[in-house]
Amino acid sequence: MPKDVDDILAKYKEKLESKVKSEISPQAIENYRPSKGSSKEYLLFKKELTSRKRSAYENLCNSSERLIKIKPKEKDYIKLKKNIDTCHLNINPEGAASFATLTVIILVFLSLLIGAVSILTSDFTIGKLLIPLILILISVLILKPLTNIPIYIANKWRLRASNQMVLCILYIVMFMRHTSNLEHGLRFAIEHIGNPLALDLRKVFWDIQTGKYSTLKKSLDAYLISWRDYNLEFVESFHLIEGSLYEKAEERRVNVLEKALDVMLDGTYEKMLHYAQELKNPITVLHMLGIILPILGLVILPLFGSLIETAAGIKIFALFLGYNIILPFVVYIIGNNILAKRPTGFSESNLMEKNPELSKYQNLIINLGKRELQINPFWISLILGFTIAIIGVFPLLLHFSGVDFQFLGSNFIDYRLEGGQPCALGETCYGPFGAGAVLLSLFFPLGIAIGIALYYKIRTRKLIILRNETKKLELEFSGGLFQLGNRVGDNIPMEVAFGEVGESMKGTPTGNFFSKVYNNIKKIGTSLDQAIFNKDYGAIWYYPSSLIETSMKVVVETTKKGPEIVSRSLISISTYVNRIHQVNERVKDLLSEVISSMKSQISFLTPIIAGIVVGITAMIVNILGKLSSLLSGGSLTQGADSANTQVANLGAIVSLFDIPNIIPSYYLQLIVGVYVIQMTIILTFLVNSIENGVDKLNEKHRISKNLLTSLGLYFIVALVVTLIFNLLVSSIKFGSI
Repeated sequence: MPKDVDDILAKYKEKLESKVKSEISPQAIENYRPSKGSSKEYLLFKKELTSRKRSAYENLCNSSERLIKIKPKEKDYIKLKKNIDTCHLNINPEGAASFATLTVIILVFLSLLIGAVSILTSDFTIGKLLIPLILILISVLILKPLTNIPIYIANKWRLRASNQMVLCILYIVMFMRHTSNLEHGLRFAIEHIGNPLALDLRKVFWDIQTGKYSTLKKSLDAYLISWRDYNLEFVESFHLIEGSLYEKAEERRVNVLEKALDVMLDGTYEKMLHYAQELKNPITVLHMLGIILPILGLVILPLFGSLIETAAGIKIFALFLGYNIILPFVVYIIGNNILAKRPTGFSESNLMEKNPELSKYQNLIINLGKRELQINPFWISLILGFTIAIIGVFPLLLHFSGVDFQFLGSNFIDYRLEGGQPCALGETCYGPFGAGAVLLSLFFPLGIAIGIALYYKIRTRKLIILRNETKKLELEFSGGLFQLGNRVGDNIPMEVAFGEVGESMKGTPTGNFFSKVYNNIKKIGTSLDQAIFNKDYGAIWYYPSSLIETSMKVVVETTKKGPEIVSRSLISISTYVNRIHQVNERVKDLLSEVISSMKSQISFLTPIIAGIVVGITAMIVNILGKLSSLLSGGSLTQGADSANTQVANLGAIVSLFDIPNIIPSYYLQLIVGVYVIQMTIILTFLVNSIENGVDKLNEKHRISKNLLTSLGLYFIVALVVTLIFNLLVSSIKFGSI
């Protein structure tokens, strides 16, 4: 090799070595420019990947694999590996299978231990094997779901990522319309869409930097293969965007880019149409099997439960296991499977990601002069919810204090002996069976609901107002952009155009936004970029919207290319935004019937049915208790010897209604009340996810509203029905039977 070439190579090798750093500092990421060293996306991806703490699930899987290594079947192994890579979990398929197997082994061992202890500590009955058998059955049934946890996590990841895909394609098309560079267009999209799709796209650059692929196209195509089975229109749109790079004529290049966005929007609409048509049956099954039938089953449960010769405590635990653990889990899994089939949607941006200063509005703010006192709503909600819920424990406290009194023809709390007689403190008592205990128990689920609702209400009340204002701005923003594009197309300076459009749209959110930009330029004398994006006074921080921010970034970028380019870009953005809004509204219209049905279940059907069932159950338990007391107390009239057969038959009836075997309606109500809370939260989550995708702010806001509505209605219905039915029972003269 010639000496001069050697000198040049040595010179630049020395320069490169001096610039390469062993550690990634925040300053290196923040100050990165595309012309220097590794890409910013590579640095960010590496920082997020290496600094992320492992979740509890990942730690459990890795620990389980070290204890007992289980390898799944080849087909399951490939499926698990694919989903683990999708959501970037720090585990392998063996770890997931080992965790599931070890969990099942522990549960089976505990079940056998519980059965052995219960048999050894008291007389053997078939009923004592009920709980161990249920636990063993559950352990066997959950083996597959536990193994498939990475699949559920990956489905959630795909749902969140797919909600960002329309905007991702929109941002790339908006950028590449005026600058035909895929790498910069991809970076522009990454800046604005946020995780998890931004993290996936950063990995595209990561794979180039680590040498896995030699070009951006190869790395991007390899990533798109993972979406081929889940979102084909996203893959097709990206291929069209890649194809636009090979078009020599400007008009054809722009048409290909617009076609890419059309493919994405049309594909979204078509898939949502099929999804809405196929959603009705699964939701009906979910409603009937998960809500209606279990609640209606409670009506016959007291009578059926009293016929089983098992202690009431075991039956209560079985009910708790079934209604508060197994059923909510099953409903949640079915709901997740429904959501897994949901096509691409339109995600809502996280306000705190756009402006971290807004996070203070999640607290209760009290102004003390010039200072602001921020109080975490958790403690306020906990104190208020606990204060109300503790009223539901009063029946137990009254029993321990020995206090009871007459209410609706029987004792208020009504604890009884095995023979049905009133029970005094210090004796072996069963209950509480009284209507008063049921009425007080209603405060327990009400307190829990108020605590959760208040917590979410305080954390979202101000942010949801800001979100609604931003939505109003987004709705009319396309019209404002169109006007702005026309003004700039008439060779009016950009700064003046902002003022004119702001004046013409005065009183609207868009007019206020444009006017603020114009006032910043006029009064402060700042540049257009600073007037919009300055962290102290920029207009964009008052309206934290990804769509508006991206549109303004395009405006700032295109001002360097002349007014004609600016005008065309603004009018194109206006068209794109309008089209996305039309498709989004049509999608909501397609899903409106299903969403309306689920909302009625949350706010009306479930609490009313549950409240009526609690009242009927309290009445049945009251009747069973009085019959048991009446029959066992010998108050039945016995005639001559010919009546001995009837007495013997009545003795058999007495054994059916043993007080120790009757489930107190007090505990039934607690289980049903908590079940209503769980169903309200799960159904609200499903409704929000079907309608909006992953939108945590709106989800929490809806939970706060639905819990208050649903549990308030349940409280009133259960209270009224319990009073009415127990008044009817008190009017029956059992002594004359």
